[in-house]
Amino acid sequence: MKPGSLKDYLGKAKKEGWALAHFNFCTIDQLHAIVQAAQEELAPVLVGTAEKELRFFGAEEAAALVGIFRKRGVAVFLNADHCTSVQSAMAACESGYDSVHIDLSRESFEENMKGTKEVVEFAKKKRPEILVEGELGYIVTDASKVYREKVVIPEDSYPKVEEAVRFAQETGINLLAPAVGTIHGIVEGAPFFEELRMDLISKLSRALPGITLVLHGGSGVSQDQVKRAIALGMNSIHISTDLRVAYRNALEAKLQQDKDAMAPYSYLEPAAAAVKQLVKDMLILSGASGRVKT
Repeated sequence: MKPGSLKDYLGKAKKEGWALAHFNFCTIDQLHAIVQAAQEELAPVLVGTAEKELRFFGAEEAAALVGIFRKRGVAVFLNADHCTSVQSAMAACESGYDSVHIDLSRESFEENMKGTKEVVEFAKKKRPEILVEGELGYIVTDASKVYREKVVIPEDSYPKVEEAVRFAQETGINLLAPAVGTIHGIVEGAPFFEELRMDLISKLSRALPGITLVLHGGSGVSQDQVKRAIALGMNSIHISTDLRVAYRNALEAKLQQDKDAMAPYSYLEPAAAAVKQLVKDMLILSGASGRVKT
């Protein structure tokens, strides 16, 4: 059966109270692992490349591979994650991405709104089915890595609800990534170090009924908080660092176990298997499993 559109699945997630999970990748074995997990769980899935991942993998190559998987009936969609300029977001639109995340959250509110609107208008002219995600507030860490010290999240990093409403109305975005207390990366030795701003998630969800809210920095967030965030209206969850940690740990363990391993597939297979298991766990946790009809 041909899978539905990304817009269809996001609409169902919002209506039915689950979340479309988003996983970043930068190698073909990671992409295969994510897709295989989605197939086995009968789940729709978003795969994404941030700007460095996009340059490493290739934008057109990523779009072509995702297109092949979708022709095979897999409900997989490609997102250009954290495009930090209007130009890079437009380039992703031209390369065949299904959705584009324009992240101008470090700019002033007015500049953020202006640039995001420009991307929305370009995307709709290029391919009307492209979905555009904007971002408000800011996440205090830039790198997707393991932090070994407590990360303090300042109050001014959170967006205001009235600004979010204006931002959505004037830009025409389909999705919004608000800062609600997550970070890029994980803190060593803790499932999470602070409570997410559940009150803000709830207020934004009620104020923006036609917009999909996206939780970035989902790695390191406890299962309970993920479930609560989804119940309050977060209908897309981004995971990256957890996958990187699982991939690297499994790769290092294999190379330590077999120091003579030379064939790349012999040591990349267990790394990809670790990614696949983590993805399956997240698809179940997010409620996406079983949402693709066969």
